[in-house]
This record gives sequence, structure tokens and C-alpha cells, in this order.
Amino acid sequence: MSPLPSVGQVQVEAVTFLPTVKPPASNKTLFLCGAGVRGLEIEGKFIKFSAIGVYLEDSAMPSLAVKWKGKSADELADSVEFFGDIVTGPFEKFIRVTLILPLTGQQYSEKVSENCVAIWRSLGIYTDSEAIAIEKFVEVFKEEKFPPGSSILFTLLPNGSLAISFTKDEVMPEAENALIKNKLLSEAVLESIIGKHGVSPPARQSLATRLSELLK
Repeated sequence: MSPLPSVGQVQVEAVTFLPTVKPPASNKTLFLCGAGVRGLEIEGKFIKFSAIGVYLEDSAMPSLAVKWKGKSADELADSVEFFGDIVTGPFEKFIRVTLILPLTGQQYSEKVSENCVAIWRSLGIYTDSEAIAIEKFVEVFKEEKFPPGSSILFTLLPNGSLAISFTKDEVMPEAENALIKNKLLSEAVLESIIGKHGVSPPARQSLATRLSELLK
């Protein structure tokens, strides 16, 4: 096992993303690759809804270095393939979504589901398995409410499972609330954040900047 890259924490609004975390459903420590805000332009004003941090397992570095070592932050930020390699890479990933504005679980899961299904339909890979996975995903969130400062946590395991957890504070829960075994759903959740049409361009840029430095 290679040593964890030395990285600093990232502050997004009032949310601090620590340099390393041990996610629920995992026995590994992952390092912070980037973080940024998710917001929308509403009536000429940029409204910030959440802060998103993305963490990777240390084995991501040699895996990504094969193709991306020595590339500049701008080159990485502009590369759809680079983010595709993060999304589909054979290593553990962890996403922390911390709410800036309150949101219900139903609002959140419907939006994510919409994005995931749109991605699959565009690729022609939306099957019954994915439809069932989406139903399970929506069900997990149905009764949840997320006040500001609470977090939605996703652990993406190399076997294709997606572990979903919730926390109302900074404390990382040890166990997951639900585990959905669907590789495409697991990948689409991350793709919907950092992909070409992802909901957080600042998180995407942050990943490109930090990984460019680490891959030198």
C-alpha cells in the first residue's frame, strides 16, 4: 500500500473538508482530491445549495499517473476522459455533500435520479437493473430531511456497490444506512457531480488543480 498523498484541507463557504477520511462501509483512509460549491443562477443571483468534497483511495494515484502524469490543471479540467477515468477507476471513492440550504431527501434523490437516468439514456445503457437501483435510491431518501450543516455521504466501492449514509454534524458514521449493488448507479452519482455536465464545476476544477500537482 502506497502512503497517502500529503494534501491540505479545503474550505467551501462555512464547510471544512478534512485532508483524509475513513468513510462508512470502508476500512480504508481516503484523501481529499477536491471540493467546491454546488449552486444555481436564480433570477440573476447565484444561490449556493451545498458544498461537495471528493476523496479517493491512494491507489488512484498510480492508476491515474499512467495517462495523466505531467498534465497541467487546465489540461485536466478540459478533459472529459480524465474525469471518466476517476469515475470508472478500480479504486474506492467517497463523496461528502454538505447542505448550505435545507433540502428534503425527496428533493435531493429526485434531482440525482433525473441526472443519472439522463446520463444512462444518452449512452443507451438504461436497463431494468438501473430502474430498480433508482427505485431503491429514492426509497433510501424518502423520509430524510437535511438541515444546513448536515451531510449526505456516498462510499463508492470497487465491487460496484454504493453505500449511502447520513450525518447531521461533522461526525462520520461507522455504518451505512443503505447499500445498493449497482455499478452504473455508483458511477453515475460521481459523474453527475464532476462529469462534463456535472452539478459542481468548482469541485471539478478543484480536482483538476490538486491532482495536477499530485501527479507531477
